[in-house]
Amino acid sequence: MKILAIDTALPAVSACVLDDGADSPEAIETIAMERGHAEALLPLIDRVMARVEGGFASLGRVAVTVGPGSFTGLRAGIAAARAIGIACKIPVAGVSTLAALAAPLILEQKPGLVVAAIDARRGNVFFAVFGPDGRAVLPPRIAPAREAVRALGAGPVRLAGSGAPLLAIEALAAGTETWIGRENAGLDIVFVAKLGLLADPVLTPPRPFYLAPPAAKAPEATQSQPAAP
Repeated sequence: MKILAIDTALPAVSACVLDDGADSPEAIETIAMERGHAEALLPLIDRVMARVEGGFASLGRVAVTVGPGSFTGLRAGIAAARAIGIACKIPVAGVSTLAALAAPLILEQKPGLVVAAIDARRGNVFFAVFGPDGRAVLPPRIAPAREAVRALGAGPVRLAGSGAPLLAIEALAAGTETWIGRENAGLDIVFVAKLGLLADPVLTPPRPFYLAPPAAKAPEATQSQPAAP
């Protein structure tokens, strides 16, 4: 089964097509950008699908990142994924941005916790904690970096994501042993595809997962609950 994976949650627009069981994608493209996700996404998907044998008709599933991440970016990616799913009559699975960031480190099977963190601004991070076996230890949440480090214990802790440097600074002060992945700021779209293949679309629908309201409405240090299913 071929899956189309889409990510617009972070400062990039990405898509790839991966065949179940393959190590490398059949087609892939990523454009780094802070704004303009909605305008860039559909042309990028068209370019990716033009390099796939059989085109859209060959797809068996779509996967899309559902958050946390950019409010406008998430809306663009999820809308596109849903539209493709309807047009192609195939299921669409939502993939946690934090799980996709953590996946490469979890696969290394090294000792210690894996923490995926996204810079939420004003000293806060969106973060989730996983055991070395991939088991969720702490579910996604938003907190000040210092408070997040308190939940991690003495370590060792391996960090991924744009919030990793903030956590590393606080961890140094707290005496928590940490290590930051080399590609700590980016999300590998191939892992969105792999997680999408493993997911049950019925249990992980393409609905936005918000840990904080849009920035224009969010007062400092305010935490909201995830969007209702």
